[in-house]
Parts: sequence; structure tokens; C-alpha cells
Amino acid sequence: MPHPLDRADLRTRVQTRLDAELDRWECELAEIGPDVIDLIGPVRALLQGGKRLRAGFAYWGWRAAGREDHEGAISLATSMEFFQAAALVHDDVMDDSETRRGKPAMHRALARTHDGRGWHGDAERFGTAGAILAGNLCLGWCDDLFTDSGLPAPSLTAARPAFERMRSQLMAGQFLDIVTSMRPWHRLDDAERIERARQVIRYKSAKYSVEHPLLIGATAGGASAPDLDALSRYGLALGEAFQLRDDVLGVFGDPEVTGKPAGDDLREGKRTVLIARALAGADDRATARIDAWLGDPLLGAEEVRAFQQLLVDTGALEGVESDIAHGADAARAALDQATGVADPARGVLTDLIDTTTARST
Repeated sequence: MPHPLDRADLRTRVQTRLDAELDRWECELAEIGPDVIDLIGPVRALLQGGKRLRAGFAYWGWRAAGREDHEGAISLATSMEFFQAAALVHDDVMDDSETRRGKPAMHRALARTHDGRGWHGDAERFGTAGAILAGNLCLGWCDDLFTDSGLPAPSLTAARPAFERMRSQLMAGQFLDIVTSMRPWHRLDDAERIERARQVIRYKSAKYSVEHPLLIGATAGGASAPDLDALSRYGLALGEAFQLRDDVLGVFGDPEVTGKPAGDDLREGKRTVLIARALAGADDRATARIDAWLGDPLLGAEEVRAFQQLLVDTGALEGVESDIAHGADAARAALDQATGVADPARGVLTDLIDTTTARST
């Protein structure tokens, strides 16, 4: 059975559009000089991979409104991938991540370029500066492609508020994540820790991964107000479940699938719902181990395995699996209430519930 994001040949068409845009901008910026390739090359490499989840929800949001296939909808969907690239590049800088999709994160790749050419100055600073600029370029290209997608002007005018809300809320969500990582968790009770962690995933990931792209496409397509409300609830519930699954995979996932070393989220000290639930179920000894291990960049394989077992023993993993199942059920219920959504969009959006929450995604 084909992947739901391959319906309408979506992923192939999005990749073709991405390549065409990057070619155009490479030619546009060529007058600055050949060094610009050092900036565009890593962006091109990053955009060769990924699930195309955000593009998929934007496109099928358009189709959910009853619209037929349209090249402008493919361009609109592709703009979401430039936005995603910007978010990933900046997030890797803020998290000081080593890898992304099994390859060096962009700031690391640029630092290696600096070292390999024997340039003066600090390679890490060069890499960080270059990655920030590359992310900013992707944000600009996202806006350009949204505006020049080829969809009718009234469609873009209608979708613009959702598009702008997506951009603003992601930036604020990223800052919320930083704030949460700095505030002492011991001052919060169990329920507050879980709610803070859920608030971060809601605004840093869930909305821009599912809800906002879906609403951008559906609003552009002219979906009714009741259907938009139902799709919003579908998108938020599924977006949170998707991020919770990603958090589980960040600790328990196969590096060959996730593209990151096992336990990388633990080394980065991410304060996820999984960790909040572990603290809620931990005794004093387990709490001390979490405090000692979480955020230790030198955490070894043996400690990662012990941490994984702790997450099982405290009931954290079971609790998050229950949260994921609840989110998937809520998404199904919300989609049922979007009565104006017909096939094939309804079928694809239904299939995406299972795809985005699967244990081996």
C-alpha cells in the first residue's frame, strides 16, 4: 500500500519544486561570488530528505476544501518545506546538535568546511553564523514561494493570517522551549511539569507540523468555518501525538531510522513530557539519577540503556503511549466532524493519523 504522502505523486512533485527554487536562487545569488555555494549547498542537502509531512498537510488541506489538484497547491505545500528547513537549522544551532537525518547538522558541516580549507578564525563561530543565515534565507524563500505559488490572489489573502500565525507562534514556541529548559523544574509540581512540557510541544512543534499547514491549505481552498474548526482540532491533537511519538523515538528509536544517535535527546537535556512523567513516577533514587543524567553530553551507551529502563519502570513510557493513543483518537473524532471533507482527502487524512503516530516512524 503506498504511503499516504505519495498520493497524487506529492513527494516527488514537492522535491521537483524545491530543486527548481534552489536552482533559481543559486543563479540569482551567483553574482555575489562562488562562496555562496557554501551556503546553498547544505540547504540543498537538507531538503533532499524528510517526510514532507508539512507539505502533505498543506496540500491535503487544499483538497479537503473540495478543490482539485493544482500546481499552485504544490507550490504552497513546498513553501512549508522551506519553513521546516529554517526551523530545523535554527533548532540545531540552539540545541548544539551534532547530527540531522544521519548527517552533520548544518552548523557542524559549515565548521568542517572552515577547518578543511584552513581558514582563519573560529570554525564553530563560522558554522553557527552560516547556519543562522541559511535558516534566514529559507524563511525568506518560504514567504516568496507562498506569495508566488500561483494560487488565486483571494485564496492567498484568505490563507495569509494562518501563515503569519504559524511563523510567529513557532518563534515564540522556540523561545518558550529555551525558557523551560532554563527554569528549575524542582519548583514545579508533577502536573505543572507535564503541562509546561505539553505547552512547549504545542507551540514549538504540533501547530506548525500539522495544524497550521492544514489550515493554510484548507483556508486557501475556501473550507467552511465549521470544517476549519474541526480540522484545527484534528491538527492540534494529531500534531501533539506526532511530537510525543518523536520524543519517544528520540530516546528509544533506532538511529538508522531517526538519523540521530540513541539517547541524543537525553544528552541534550530535553524536558519532554516523557521526562516530566518519569519525575512524576520516580522515587528519590530515580529522581537523583534523572537529575544526574539528563543533559550530560557524555552520557554513554550503558547510561542510556539504564535511563531507558528507568523511563519504563516509572511508568513514563506507558503514560506517553497512552497520551499518543488519546491524541490519535481525538484526531479521528475531529475529522469525523469535518462533514464537508470528502475523499480522497478524508482517506489520506485518516491514514496520516496512523502514519504519524506509528511506533517505528
